[in-house]
Amino acid sequence: MKAEIISIGTELLLGEITDTNAPFLAAELPGLGIDLYWISQVGDNQVRLVKTLKRAWQRSDLILTTGGLGPTEDDITREAIAELLEEELKPDPVLEGELKEFFARLGRHMPLTNLKQAAVVPSAEAIRNPSGTAPGWWVEKDAHILVAMPGPPREMQPMWHNRVLPRLGSKIGALIIPRVIKLFGLPEAQVAEMVAPMLSSANPTLGIYAKEDGIHLRLAAKARDEKEAWEMITPVEAELRKMLGEHIWGVDSDTLPAVVGRLLSERKLTLAVMESYTGGLLAATLSECPESAPYFKGGLVACSDEARVACGIDYQLITEFGGESAGMAQAMAEVVRSRLGAAIGIGVTGEDEAGEAERRLFGTFHIGIAWGKNKRVATSNYPGGRARVRSWAVAATLFELKKALASSG
Repeated sequence: MKAEIISIGTELLLGEITDTNAPFLAAELPGLGIDLYWISQVGDNQVRLVKTLKRAWQRSDLILTTGGLGPTEDDITREAIAELLEEELKPDPVLEGELKEFFARLGRHMPLTNLKQAAVVPSAEAIRNPSGTAPGWWVEKDAHILVAMPGPPREMQPMWHNRVLPRLGSKIGALIIPRVIKLFGLPEAQVAEMVAPMLSSANPTLGIYAKEDGIHLRLAAKARDEKEAWEMITPVEAELRKMLGEHIWGVDSDTLPAVVGRLLSERKLTLAVMESYTGGLLAATLSECPESAPYFKGGLVACSDEARVACGIDYQLITEFGGESAGMAQAMAEVVRSRLGAAIGIGVTGEDEAGEAERRLFGTFHIGIAWGKNKRVATSNYPGGRARVRSWAVAATLFELKKALASSG
């Protein structure tokens, strides 16, 4: 089976966003035994998009598109596919009902423009999208398969894993079962070296992906049924766990905030944070979990010495440790735990600029954890712009807390 990927959106051509969908899908296809021959990008122009689709139809068995399924006038993927197939778009009452129900659950009025997302052609089967309002399309016609998926990765990737991948697997006579193992604290190159003997495995395949919350290892087993797939995955996962140990923090759809939250809930522990370098991002990340209210007391943002003193830090400690130091991170953890009456306190501070006298590095941050009589301090450095380092600092902090909770039993 020859495959082609088409990424749709003028913003891609203008460089306003980077296309992450095509590399993601390109990495997924080998596990299905599908050969990818072409990747194209095309803007929101129906004439050019139809030409691109026609060319793909002539040379490829499988066409995967992402983008252009939104409700606005420049979202023209549906119209272009309809023109390609010479079929008429018609509203689907079931999809219309689901759209209206989606907005009703949010307590919002549904704009009439969203109704275009409920239109389909006779050859297309709608693919449900639990993460957004744009259904995908599955088209089979004249020995071709065309799959249209939304552009936002947070919508496209779940649709791919839960709807498209299993169906493609069945088409080629195999069930594909994925297993994602998530780890933190090791660079990608080191992980690649450690798992190198497994990378040549044809079934299950193993892929390595660098993400904001660490490194993801994705196993994919191709089998006749689910039982056979898990018989392949289980021993490989066991070997990876033995190899990577405490660096593994979760699997599949796990997120670091949710993993930490489960551990806190199981132990009936509460948490409070004081942060400077991350500017409130840690507290915001923790509070994203709907179940966080029982265990997350809250956070204090103290980006200056005056703010630290106002939050309860003794000025003598600032003089002794400095505002951006491991000692200050620990002091912040102890103070916020006391101030907010939490079982565990976390402090995060860091370096915005390089300090030549002390040879400090830009992107260095310090994490302090206070829990009963226990203290835990970690210092890390991560290259990149401030936003990137802040995001990494939040992930590192949650990972340190996860390790502390796991080691306590």
